[in-house]
Amino acid sequence: MRALILRSAQGLDGARLEEVPATTPVEGEVCVALKAAALNHRELWIARGQYPGMTLPAILGADGAGVIAAVGPGVDPGRVGEAVLLYPGLRWGADPAYPAATFGLLGMPGPGTIAQSVCVPADIAVPLPPHLDFAQAAALPLAGLTAWRGLVTKAGLRAGEKLLVTGVGGGVATFALLFGVAMGAEVFVTSGSDATLEKATALGARAGFNYRHENWRKALAKQSGGIDVVFDGAPAASYPQYARALAMGARVVLYGSTGGTDFSVNAPELFLKNLRLIGTNVGNPAEFAAMVAFVAQRGLKPAIDCRFPLSAAVEALAHLERGHGFGKIIIDIEGT
Repeated sequence: MRALILRSAQGLDGARLEEVPATTPVEGEVCVALKAAALNHRELWIARGQYPGMTLPAILGADGAGVIAAVGPGVDPGRVGEAVLLYPGLRWGADPAYPAATFGLLGMPGPGTIAQSVCVPADIAVPLPPHLDFAQAAALPLAGLTAWRGLVTKAGLRAGEKLLVTGVGGGVATFALLFGVAMGAEVFVTSGSDATLEKATALGARAGFNYRHENWRKALAKQSGGIDVVFDGAPAASYPQYARALAMGARVVLYGSTGGTDFSVNAPELFLKNLRLIGTNVGNPAEFAAMVAFVAQRGLKPAIDCRFPLSAAVEALAHLERGHGFGKIIIDIEGT
């Protein structure tokens, strides 16, 4: 089969499309003939050697959707032909609050999805929501799950609350916008692009603020009247800008460190407003199932920036590295 292999952590120079042996499902596994995969910034971090516990060579990709082509012993053979998307992790563990030390994601250390097929435990192959095609389904897993856990499990977002999503346009932030609107929140967004803000407004954002413009934080405070929940992947740059717009008891959920690892917090502001700073990443299988059910119930469709054939997988990574537009980058597997 053809797959995108990273053989050395030398940036994109270490990644190439190769012919590799296809695997066969063992006890408890299914083999999924992949139809589409999606990129995350995680692939770039791995390619640069910036990911903990590097194990190379590796087939890249944590997001994928396709059709079950074969099952291993102990798996219902009736699942052959089932359209599925993949929970992006392995071995979460018994505690739903935190992943176990053995937890890992697909695409290193687990098998990757930017390939013509992948063998995974049967329980992480989840039935495809009927309103999604394979490309839309492939866009959902890792970014969607991160946004879902952050908003639902960690922040406890409620209808009518005011949600600020920073850096909209990126995969996780865009899902936070979609979910927040669908949950009945008033969603405010930031971006460095006016065109991106227009797209976010079309998806239901109440207002957007270009963080390149001076005094956007004052406009945020005035228009929102106080933010209840923040979903932020770049707090080093953004937290000082929105901190004074936070309402009493606000929850600030951090899911990334784009632009820097450290930022200052005003201690009196933190305790006098009863603020909470909350870290989050990925999510457990039960949260994934709940997210997929919510997407199916509400008929939500992920935003897709652009699509590449498998033969152009390295070019897709380069597009991501240059900075893409609005939504996820998809790699179409079948027929490429």
